[in-house]
Amino acid sequence: MERSAHQTKTPPPADDDQDAAIQAAEETVLAPLADFPKVNLRAGVEPWDKRRTAGKVLRREIPHASHATLDAGSDRPDPVGLIEAAHEGRQPHLIPLRVARMASSPFAFLRGAAQVMAWDLAQGPRTAIDVVMNGDAHISNFGLFGSPQGDVVLDLNDFDEVTIGPWEWDLKRLSASIDVAARDAGIPAPQRREAVLSAAAGYQLTMDDLAPRGSLDVWQRASRADDLAFAGAEIDARSQAVVAKAVEKARKKNNRSLLDRVGERRIDGGWRFREEPPILVRVDAATREAVTSGLEHYADTLPRERRFMLSRYQVVDVAHRVVGVGSVGTRAYVALLCGNSDQDALFLQVKEAVRPSHAPYLQGMPEPYASHEGERVIYGQRLLQAVGDPLLGWTTIDGRPFYVRQMKNMKGEIPVSRMTGQSLLYFSHAYGALLAKAHARTGDAAAIAGYCGHDGRTDLREAIADWAAAYGDRNAQDYETFRAAVAAGRLAAADDPYL
Repeated sequence: MERSAHQTKTPPPADDDQDAAIQAAEETVLAPLADFPKVNLRAGVEPWDKRRTAGKVLRREIPHASHATLDAGSDRPDPVGLIEAAHEGRQPHLIPLRVARMASSPFAFLRGAAQVMAWDLAQGPRTAIDVVMNGDAHISNFGLFGSPQGDVVLDLNDFDEVTIGPWEWDLKRLSASIDVAARDAGIPAPQRREAVLSAAAGYQLTMDDLAPRGSLDVWQRASRADDLAFAGAEIDARSQAVVAKAVEKARKKNNRSLLDRVGERRIDGGWRFREEPPILVRVDAATREAVTSGLEHYADTLPRERRFMLSRYQVVDVAHRVVGVGSVGTRAYVALLCGNSDQDALFLQVKEAVRPSHAPYLQGMPEPYASHEGERVIYGQRLLQAVGDPLLGWTTIDGRPFYVRQMKNMKGEIPVSRMTGQSLLYFSHAYGALLAKAHARTGDAAAIAGYCGHDGRTDLREAIADWAAAYGDRNAQDYETFRAAVAAGRLAAADDPYL
């Protein structure tokens, strides 16, 4: 009979045999894919069932129940101070806008306070199984986008914080975000817990399903929006209707529709951006030239066939565009390019890449990806997404690292933060499953599955739910501390036209 997190017995004292078993297990687990500098086709890997057993052995070192506790040490830094430190290097005139967005709700605060959670996660237990982790896997960083083949898929869609680290840190951020968003929606604690349990189950069941599968099979598993069935959860009618509506809206988001929305005709008949201060503002001539030169260098990071396609376009305008919550204050440009005619528009987002929040606590990406933050983001995205934007690349502008992607590519949002009932349970499960798929592409799925346990084992799920509830309480306290700092004038907040 399986034991719950609250009933887990204290593990026996460590002895030489146990230490030796744990060390052998750690050596059996595959390192994250990003750690390999080159391919060696002369040596294979340990069979999946042996690595699964190694994952089970690692529970002796870090029992499931240990994940339930949120460390509350007296040396915890002031959360406002951590957020202020994250403002370093950002554009000063936009920091009050970032503050306003973070102050709008506890969930918005959680989104912008990745540095705070990174510190908290670093104080807790850490398994010996690393992956290329997203670093910011909250529920608003999953969404719809178009594949190169024109399908609409659902997957992770933000990779600014990507690095190498423990798989459970991503799962904990996802779970905490579910709890916090559900609190904002007025959902009672028992239902919030059910949603978090659903996310943890989605992760556990999917990893268990992927563990014995071939690597090629794992890498080719994209989640098309018209076929969202995950291990242990079939989509219900209401959730299917939500997806259908979101897909219909996403299909209408393309370069042509964006041109109609944000573009306007110049006197000479060409196109330019329609300004919407402070969200969208055209840049001066020097900045436009710098961004255009940066895009020319970015082209060198594309596959040769994509460079050929890009060479058919010309930059006709550049603007600065404020995006997101956590990214506000970083330099984010959007370039309008025209090709075969002035109706053949292409929008490229050129976004500054900054040091990831987990960098102080983790070894990070290997070289050369660690030396250019834009390359780190793009490499991580290519590893974690089953299908991706064919125009992903990176560049340097005025000495700062940037990454480049298409501005609109049938992108859409599933409004999980406002959901209740069965739909919240389904999408929580789905996002846990999608996170497992992403981790399985780079980490050791068999070892993670062995650590998590089979379907009937629920103690890890219960521990994650305990941790998420505790972090929801902590986030609420941090949010009130943040709001008090704004009220006292320590942090300035600006009017946000989108709030």
